[in-house]
Amino acid sequence: MAMAMGSAPAPPPRQFKLARESELRVEVGAAAPLRVRLLSGTAEIFGAELPPENWLPIPPRSKIAIFTWHGATIELDGISEVEYVADETPMVSYVNVHAILDGRRTHAKASQGSGLDASQGPRVIVVGPTDSGKSTLCRMLLSWASKQGWKPTFVDLDIGQGSITIPGCIAATPVEMPIDAVEGIPLEMPIVYFYGHTTPNVNADLYKVLMKELAQTLEKQFSGNAESRAAGMVINTMGWVEGLGYELLLQAVDTFKANVVLVLGQEKLCSMLKEVLKSKPNVDIVKLHKSEGVVLRNQKVRQKARSFRIREYFYGLSNDLSPHSNIINFSDVSIYRIGGGPQAPRSALPIGAEPVADPTRVVAVNINRDLLHLVLAVSYAKEPDQIISSNVAGFIYVTDIDIQRKKIVCLTPCPGELPSKILVVGTLTWLEG
Repeated sequence: MAMAMGSAPAPPPRQFKLARESELRVEVGAAAPLRVRLLSGTAEIFGAELPPENWLPIPPRSKIAIFTWHGATIELDGISEVEYVADETPMVSYVNVHAILDGRRTHAKASQGSGLDASQGPRVIVVGPTDSGKSTLCRMLLSWASKQGWKPTFVDLDIGQGSITIPGCIAATPVEMPIDAVEGIPLEMPIVYFYGHTTPNVNADLYKVLMKELAQTLEKQFSGNAESRAAGMVINTMGWVEGLGYELLLQAVDTFKANVVLVLGQEKLCSMLKEVLKSKPNVDIVKLHKSEGVVLRNQKVRQKARSFRIREYFYGLSNDLSPHSNIINFSDVSIYRIGGGPQAPRSALPIGAEPVADPTRVVAVNINRDLLHLVLAVSYAKEPDQIISSNVAGFIYVTDIDIQRKKIVCLTPCPGELPSKILVVGTLTWLEG
């Protein structure tokens, strides 16, 4: 294994004998190579089974838990920042939730033909504060369901991190097989709406509108696909659970017609939701313990993670993609931003009213150096007024603007023409390198 000059040598491979229902928790550093293999027994990483005997490389900056239901021997090779065995985990309660959801899916499948409501599988929304393990729980529920042959739909409303695509988006994708511990979620046909910011308070109204758009698109798909309907959905949410964050949570429960709310590690949020949702008897609210293995991340670490997610979009998880540097003429594209823009003049308003910018107004943007280092979405819209209701084909990253020659230099995932001439910009920036 290559070693950086002056760094400590990698420790020899080490084995861990795991008792039943225990887990090995491992945190990998930024540069350190680490691999893991299962020597005996059975084990899984967030719901995806480890293949026997094969080495599995764990990407840098990963935080994983290798859990065993019946006991296992695990070997680690390489450098980790943290590795320890924990025998207290909430996994049994998580798998019990899965079993209940599985029963509901089976019931929904058996009720086909007796109305849309009866044939609707569970719509699970996972809520809780930042770093309570929401994304991980979603992964496990999706992996376990797909292992039973279901194809649940994963909906990601967390614009801060992004599990399906880059941050700043809300997205959905069907999950047909357990989610690979290394590769993450396979992207066959994700539906992606570009919000363009990493916090909802930049334009909460737009966030609500995009949730509605995504929900309507999914309803259409479900109405024509009994299998997807019965499998239901698993919805990941933001970690902001107070004030506006709380309001958007309630809106999400409503918009996606969630009927199971899983609350991770917060009594107060759980009792608030029980109180406010008691008028909806068909919504179950379940409080779950968060795993002690969840790692708290400060603002800086979260920002870094966002940056790596964007990098991964262009370069791949292990730098195996080669993005293309493209040159686009100003005249070949139109760039729009959503929200802001001119509002009604004061003279046209009722006396004493303050003018407010329209949060869903689509405004053309002049191409200038302000676009440097921004990530833009390539919209499927044919006309500007379709931007909000259109999902996006992908993203480009602006590396240079040549004002003299009227050219945009940008990074695109592949060579060739952009699939659309309409680009959407928000405040999503990325400093490469």
